[in-house]
Amino acid sequence: MDIKSNWKEIKRHFNKSFRTNYHVSVATVDKDNYPTVTPIGSLFLNNNQTGFYYEKYPTKLPVNTQSNPNVCVLAVNSNIWFWLKSLFIGEFKNYPAIKLYGQLGDKRKATDIEIKRLNRRMKSTKWFKGNSYLWGKMDYVRDISFSWAEKIHLGAMTEKL
Repeated sequence: MDIKSNWKEIKRHFNKSFRTNYHVSVATVDKDNYPTVTPIGSLFLNNNQTGFYYEKYPTKLPVNTQSNPNVCVLAVNSNIWFWLKSLFIGEFKNYPAIKLYGQLGDKRKATDIEIKRLNRRMKSTKWFKGNSYLWGKMDYVRDISFSWAEKIHLGAMTEKL
């Protein structure tokens, strides 16, 4: 999958996946080459094969970045109707999952535009008590630059894609 020519499709997939899972999975490797996966609910993709996430809760991602900045981000569309329809007709019309590979950048202060993007995403839960616990005072982000994308293949169900 060409990351530049398919970037709009990739962004659309990540948005659909977030709406069904409320997170993506970010894989890193520690200094001893042990893998770890971290759920991130605040990943945003930009228009130029880059993105950022709010780094308030992750503890292993920042430590792993010191020895190895490489990451793999997995987004799975878990929409029940998407899966039931695909299972019924015997094929997926869109990929059920996409992985993005890239490198983490430095932690930095979030811009006003990035804070607005987070607030827009979390708008539907702003009246809940837990909203302020989870997404209040999100001040710092970490940039990610992506190098390539990979569609997940599931045999005959994805062979026409």
